[in-house]
Amino acid sequence: MDWREIYKRRLVSAEEAMQVVKSGDTVVFPHGGEPEALGFALAARKEEVRGVKVLLPVPRIDFGWYDPGWEDSFQVIPSFATAMARKLLDERRIDYLIETGGRQFTKPLTERTGDFPRMDIYLTQVSPPDANGFCSFGAVRWDKKEMVRRARVSIAQVNPRFIRTYGDNFIHVSEITSFVEHESEILERPVIPQEPAVPAIAQYVSQLIRDGDTIQIGAGTASEGIVGAGALNDKLDLGLHTERCTRGLVDLVVNGVITGKRKSLHTGKAIAANFACSAREETLIDRNPQFEAYSVEHINDIRTIAGHDNFVAINSALAVDFTGQTAAESLGARTWSGPGGQIAFAVGAFLSHGGRFISCLPSTAAGGKVSRIVPQLDAGTTITVPRTFADYVVTEYGIARLMGKTARERAQGLIAVAHPDFRAELQKAARKLFWP
Repeated sequence: MDWREIYKRRLVSAEEAMQVVKSGDTVVFPHGGEPEALGFALAARKEEVRGVKVLLPVPRIDFGWYDPGWEDSFQVIPSFATAMARKLLDERRIDYLIETGGRQFTKPLTERTGDFPRMDIYLTQVSPPDANGFCSFGAVRWDKKEMVRRARVSIAQVNPRFIRTYGDNFIHVSEITSFVEHESEILERPVIPQEPAVPAIAQYVSQLIRDGDTIQIGAGTASEGIVGAGALNDKLDLGLHTERCTRGLVDLVVNGVITGKRKSLHTGKAIAANFACSAREETLIDRNPQFEAYSVEHINDIRTIAGHDNFVAINSALAVDFTGQTAAESLGARTWSGPGGQIAFAVGAFLSHGGRFISCLPSTAAGGKVSRIVPQLDAGTTITVPRTFADYVVTEYGIARLMGKTARERAQGLIAVAHPDFRAELQKAARKLFWP
């Protein structure tokens, strides 16, 4: 059968598509770009279904089910604490899926070992099919192809605004259960306000990056901010292998700073699982062979990361203790974000020949009232990167090299890059912890 006939037969309305959802089902949304029409059509069935588990990794659209009174119908579970999810987590009104970007998310859903959740229905967005019947997943590849293939039922919202990229970012119409045509706005990655400490942090990070390095930059005000602050501008032939492409990196590719000429893998290509930047940047990526999108399972695979020589992973942190334990998800019992691929990139950079792992953070929080360099992390704080993989810690006051150092040496190095207002009390705490 011709693919056009397959597509035509599987084309339905959003309301018709959502009739497949039954009480007790598990419905999974994609990482990035919630299919708006499908989400609202599912929410409209509030009075018809009970106990539907909705795995919604990165909540950005309010479908209504975050309000009190929806709990009997939909149990919404995020895996990254966006601003929308954070309030609900603070109020203990929703649960939270602990996962790492990559195989740790897809494994429990697809192998279904033990009590891991099943995946009944997968909802995603795609571009209209091309002349050969292939749809693109747009700027965010992530794990969408794998999830479509592993779900019992897959439903795709067809959005004509979706771009096409090179790499492994396409799927044939025959692999998707049903289609819903609906044009919706592409939500841009918000511009992150630059903190006062970021320009100085960027200067220190720049000192740690050499021409020809392959880089990864994680989410967060400090790590993302260094791009706009010019940390990479004077480098030559950088490579890009990153989970998500933050604002500013696309221009560095187009302008010849990031060429990938010296990359060990995917030579000459800028690689990411997520190219969702600004609308202007997406137009530069569209059908541009310099950029290739691959699954997060490939991008965040420690073996893939370590396969690059001189791999530099640059990530944000909320706090770092004297031994190098790094918190990037929670402080105490309060969840602020999610782990993403940070631990995978820390380990991968450690295993890379010439690799480096850089944690960036302003020296203080709460308007200068709290030090982010601490003797010990508070009880309940999630340790995103264990001290065994701690390498460089950068604040606006300098660089602390931790790898290969004793506990006392690590403490002294971190105190030296802490805010001057806190150094005396940190020194006192260090003497109590590490000296007789």
